[in-house]
Amino acid sequence: MFSSPSLTFSPSLSLRPISDPPYDHLKTHPSLSLLSKCKSIETLKQIQSQFIKSGIHNTQFALSKLIEFCAVSPFGDLLYALSLFEAINVVPNLFIWNTIIRGCSITPSSSVLALECYIRLLFAGVGPNSYTFPFVLKACAQIAAAQEGKQIHGHVLKLDFDGDAFVHTSLINMYARNGELKEARLVFDKSPLRDAVSYTAMITGYASGGYLDDARKLFDEMPNRDVVSWNAIIAGYAQSGKCDEALHFFQEMWRAGARPNESTMVSLLSACAQSGSIELGNWVRSWIEDHGLGSNLRLVNALIDMYSKCGDLETARALFDEIHEKDRVSWNVMIGGYTYSSRYRDALDLFKQMQLSKEKPNEVTFLNVLPACAYLGALDIGIWIHVYIDRSSSLHSTNTALSTSLIDMYAKCGNLEAAKHVFDTINPKSVASWNAMISGFARHGHGDISIELFSRMVAEGFKPDDITFIGVLSACSHSGLIELGRQYIDSMVQDYKVSPKLEHYGCMIDLFGRAGLLGEAKALIDNMEIPPDGAIWGSLLGACRFHGNVELAEIAAKHLFEFEPEDPGGYVLLSNIYAQAGKWEDVARIRTALNDRGKKKVPGCTSIEVDGVVHEFLVNDRVHARSKDIQKMLDGIDRLLELAGYVPDTSEVMYDIDEKLKEGALCYHSERLAIAFGLISTRPGTTIRITKNLRVCGNCHSATKLISKIFKREIIARDRSRFHHFKNGFCSCLDYW
Repeated sequence: MFSSPSLTFSPSLSLRPISDPPYDHLKTHPSLSLLSKCKSIETLKQIQSQFIKSGIHNTQFALSKLIEFCAVSPFGDLLYALSLFEAINVVPNLFIWNTIIRGCSITPSSSVLALECYIRLLFAGVGPNSYTFPFVLKACAQIAAAQEGKQIHGHVLKLDFDGDAFVHTSLINMYARNGELKEARLVFDKSPLRDAVSYTAMITGYASGGYLDDARKLFDEMPNRDVVSWNAIIAGYAQSGKCDEALHFFQEMWRAGARPNESTMVSLLSACAQSGSIELGNWVRSWIEDHGLGSNLRLVNALIDMYSKCGDLETARALFDEIHEKDRVSWNVMIGGYTYSSRYRDALDLFKQMQLSKEKPNEVTFLNVLPACAYLGALDIGIWIHVYIDRSSSLHSTNTALSTSLIDMYAKCGNLEAAKHVFDTINPKSVASWNAMISGFARHGHGDISIELFSRMVAEGFKPDDITFIGVLSACSHSGLIELGRQYIDSMVQDYKVSPKLEHYGCMIDLFGRAGLLGEAKALIDNMEIPPDGAIWGSLLGACRFHGNVELAEIAAKHLFEFEPEDPGGYVLLSNIYAQAGKWEDVARIRTALNDRGKKKVPGCTSIEVDGVVHEFLVNDRVHARSKDIQKMLDGIDRLLELAGYVPDTSEVMYDIDEKLKEGALCYHSERLAIAFGLISTRPGTTIRITKNLRVCGNCHSATKLISKIFKREIIARDRSRFHHFKNGFCSCLDYW
């Protein structure tokens, strides 16, 4: 049931509408004509001042125009519209109610306000009309409010608006977008209003839900198809990744005499992006240019997205740079393209450029930028985004998708307290938000807290999915909880009917491998229900390195090379195992094989953020602007480490060289350089956070423990698989990683 509304906004001034002057007099008022030229909220406030001076600010007609601009115009401000609305001291007319509901229904983050305003409309004794319900039903569709939607459907029937074509289509769309396809079909079947619009709404519902056969059957039954109907079926197949079928319908559409529009081409480009079909994408681009649509911004944005998703970022960026008047979507698809392709630094650089432009970021922007912050450990930028979200009138940190992304960002940047704070403020929570928090604690080695959260999640009625169990099993792996790991993977299959995927098997093999149960890990691989991939054999190979098992390592490496013959990582790992065992001839053989095939080891790279700027270091890096200061600090660190009794472990150096040279090579690992930079760039006592693309080596791990004690700093390091919290000479992983 709906609850009583509790909206409160601070009115900018008290507005007391009285009976309006004649309509013909108001609609031609010179102050009102200024609104058609208004392009900013600042100009709007100046026009409002003119309203007050001329005395028309107390009329509901003038107020409705002000509120309409603020609530609906792309140049408006919904929060200011709500402020104007709350300042009205008499019951607003229905047009104003409909306008404010419409404005709130535009985005998912404000759609709950649309429902609350609808409740207030009813309590105020104002009867809704056929214009009210499409906006309210749209809000229900955007926030998955199926139960509220059913109640509103009851209002529609009671007030006899089910015969209105717009309301009818909105009902179908509301049910379909909430996954209630049976109810949507009942609304469709029981109504005589079966026009192209209602058919299209039903087809879109089926296609969005993955029921393409039902969508195709209904499409074939349509008596009259317009371009929107063709677009719906093309988009359905495109969004399902069925690029060939989408193209087939496009060809049928052409033969049927229906001329494609920009929405058609956007759907085709979406199909190309999802399927990676850059050849078809190039054909679509040629078609767009041949038909004089090369400057159509919506199509150019779709092309940027397509080329980005297909891996051609150079062409995407060239198209982006050629746009003279970029809109928000232009920035979002290019930033998203960089993030999608793991070019996170480029994503952040472009985001900074966007901040200097006239376009303001929105929810989509942040959902693209926050993963880049998470990967690079750019905590300061992530905090700035969080503050922006909290202060923005169009964004709310209670938005589940944004909140989940913030949790992930904070956790991956090493700030679990902030991640937990965001998690605690989410209401209602989603499975995704539980998953993000469980995985966050798991990465930091807090397996007990992850498991406690999992128990809470189940107790509160949430059904764990495959991602949940990846987090739980990862928690068991990082914390060495062998028996619990066995119990959870059994429960996953038996109690929750979740079939194990490669990621689940990988967690178990990692768990067994870290614990030294290499035979059990190998037996699990031999008995997997699905064929192992390179990651599985790589996990076993990593465990062999940890425990020095050369014989099993050679078996694992053989399988790994079959899956990933072009990836040098496995060769380097096997070479390290041989080096640890002192088998330098085998090391030379592997290195020769790498050189003969033109393979190069992925260089270790460590990043650190200082004052909102991300600095990256490679091994033996000498190009940083403060390289001399870093070198001086490294020399000082080495002297203090030696005084503390530290002895470098040179067994991990894969070169057969003099011991002193080996020690020197270890001193210039990327994480050591980043820590030295952090020490000279931050105040004493400040926590140092670093992020490395590879596993932290044992030597640097031992050295960092001592550095944290000597300099009285907490150092939080994230490597390829987990977090290490170094403090007072100890690490949170207890040397188990």
